[in-house]
This record gives sequence, structure tokens and C-alpha cells, in this order.
Amino acid sequence: MATVKTKYLGDLRTESVHLQSGNTLVTDAPLDNQGRGEAFSPTDLVATAFGCCVLTIMGMAAKTHGFSIDGAEVATTKVMGTAPRRIVELVSEFTLPHDNYSPKEKKIIELTAKECPVYNSLHPDMKKTITFTYRS
Repeated sequence: MATVKTKYLGDLRTESVHLQSGNTLVTDAPLDNQGRGEAFSPTDLVATAFGCCVLTIMGMAAKTHGFSIDGAEVATTKVMGTAPRRIVELVSEFTLPHDNYSPKEKKIIELTAKECPVYNSLHPDMKKTITFTYRS
């Protein structure tokens, strides 16, 4: 069974339906590529999927090891290349809610960033720059 069903709406816009939940999502081509930039672009969704996936895997690891990352955030910047047009780098800045993590917990948090399925599905030539900040 399919996971997502997507329909082209015209004007460089699509609408996707997550078949299990019924949730919908609209994409629009970006301003720098003939679009209106009024919604996530498909390549924005790659950056979004990466950040969401890493936070989810971090949350799973934290739960398994008896601590929390509730309130953690990530800001991801997508860097586009040309010839062919593609994402050449994702720069992700993770901010954790406090600095009271033990050295072991910090190691778990930081190692899980490279264990998410999206990270491991991206082409190895795509640069992935990851930084961590622990709020004091």
C-alpha cells in the first residue's frame, strides 16, 4: 500500500495526503526556481525530514536511556548547488533545552544524529554539517 498520494494542482504546486492519517501538505516551487515560494518546496521537505528524523531518533534514544530532550529544536539551512540543481549541504544547528546532561547523555544525543534513516538515506556526497548547543 502506498504511503503518500500526491496531486499536481497546477502553477508548480502539489498537494500530498498521508494515507494512514489523512494529513495534507502543500508544496510550491521556490522563488528562485519559477515558483511563488508560498509553501514548503520539495527540497525544503528534505531539510525538514532530516531535522524531524534526527530529533525523533534522539527522543527515542533519550527515552531508552531514561532522560528527556523535550523542547529540543533544530534550525536547518539547505544549500543548493547547480548543474544539476540539487541540495549540496544541510547545515543543522541543534539546540538542547538545558546543559544538565551528563557526558554520557551528550554522547548519546550527538551520536544519534548520524543514525536517523533520513541521514543514512541521503547521498554520501551531500555535506551534512551538524552542531549542538546546550542552553545554560
